[in-house]
Amino acid sequence: MARPRVAVAAPNAAAAEAGVRLAAEGGNAVDAAIAATFVTMVNEIGVVSPASGGFVTLQVAGGDAVTIDGWVEMPGRGLPTDKFGRGVWDVTTEYGGGTTTTVGHGSVATPGGMKALALAHQRSGQAPWSEVVQPAIEVARQGFALSRTSGYYLGYTHEIIFGWHQPSHQVVHDDDGVVIKAGSIVVIPELAEALELIAKDGAETLYTGELAELLIRDMADNDGILTAQDLAAYEAVVRPALIVQQNGWKLATNPPPAVGGVAVAAMLSLLDGVPGQGSWNPAELERLVEVQHAVFGRRLAELDEEDVRKLEGQKLLDLASGGDLRALSSPSTATVSVVDDEGDACAITVSSGYGSGVMTPGTGIWLNNALGEQELVHGGPHSLAPGTRLTSNMAPSVARRDSDGAVLAISSPGSDRIPTAIAQVYALYTHGGLSLEEAVEHPRLHVRVREDVVVDYEDDLAVLGSTNLPTRPMPPHSMYFGGVAAAFWDPADGLLAVGDPRRTGAVAVSAT
Repeated sequence: MARPRVAVAAPNAAAAEAGVRLAAEGGNAVDAAIAATFVTMVNEIGVVSPASGGFVTLQVAGGDAVTIDGWVEMPGRGLPTDKFGRGVWDVTTEYGGGTTTTVGHGSVATPGGMKALALAHQRSGQAPWSEVVQPAIEVARQGFALSRTSGYYLGYTHEIIFGWHQPSHQVVHDDDGVVIKAGSIVVIPELAEALELIAKDGAETLYTGELAELLIRDMADNDGILTAQDLAAYEAVVRPALIVQQNGWKLATNPPPAVGGVAVAAMLSLLDGVPGQGSWNPAELERLVEVQHAVFGRRLAELDEEDVRKLEGQKLLDLASGGDLRALSSPSTATVSVVDDEGDACAITVSSGYGSGVMTPGTGIWLNNALGEQELVHGGPHSLAPGTRLTSNMAPSVARRDSDGAVLAISSPGSDRIPTAIAQVYALYTHGGLSLEEAVEHPRLHVRVREDVVVDYEDDLAVLGSTNLPTRPMPPHSMYFGGVAAAFWDPADGLLAVGDPRRTGAVAVSAT
């Protein structure tokens, strides 16, 4: 039997090559996407790690699309109230034009990304789990060149976030105490050993096994609120994907209680048929601004309770499906997209926030600071009930064309710019008829709705005159506007992977 061939779009070449390798060893698009994500968790320092949260949206040929929710939860089960409010402090960096976040052991949320990857593999993978993890083990043990993205981020955060905890400080600084630069070779032997445990014992080692014991011991000794009960209770959740049917395509994206997919679906519903041909004309650009303003004006990301987010998300979708804009007035990530030539598609987005600065001793694993992402946890880092799943802008998506079974996997990093990046690329491709490469490279805009409302846009997009809102121009292909990773297969033309010039992504396609 012929082995599937894959197209992979990933944050770096080592991750993309890991995906192609898994297909050559008999894996499918799901195996390839998971392998690429594992490598990304090793070599995108400061961006993601094995203790991330994340989402997997997948559709295997002949099956329904699902999203596996492995996003982070509020920890603290079994702790007395006086244990909360400790182990955290705010830091401000110049990264991204000025960012304040909360770090320390107390900023660490219950990670779910590993459970989501394991469940995706269990449901839809073909290769053995140990083979899926193996490329990441090799990258950690043999070493890797620090990426431009990580080098840039560490330039701002190597002391204030990643320098206060000794195990972390040792990895991101050389023997003279100077921060490592892009291109520097990084070797993390303890991380290789931790991944070998994950390959041998499964994801469960991070939740009830040897890695969990190391993590919990360090948490208890340093005012962290993540407990053994939190890890043991965590389960990834399989949800029916949120579906948008337009122009002969069916898009499946991340459903509530996350808000990213809701925003994508609502924007696409309001943009149905727009742009009509090619790029945005002036009237369509005005519509794009109005749609983004209306959708983000709902401020779903500021709702902390899961059930409330679900209810309000459904209200937004119901309003958007009517097409009436008047009714709507009112942290760092990494992505992998993979398809194969059997019609399977898988998109994964993972995040560790800005990083807590904690590297659990004996593991080589950096921990997230999801409780410290102040744009997502509005009442303070310990304001939610233990077990509450946090909000997220992530929206990994897959799509299938009705006429021929062609499949697309599409995802993006970029905080609140994730939904606008995906919606614009998808609309330009499926509505406007641009090629996938043209749609990804096309100039973008983003309506930022906070205390004020500003239209951020790449200055090669003719926004002026299309809106009365304040505007802020940025250079073409700015990293701010995300980094769409897209992989595509159709029966006639075969496999294609497209990276975004806004980020240092990589693509790879199986050899014929």
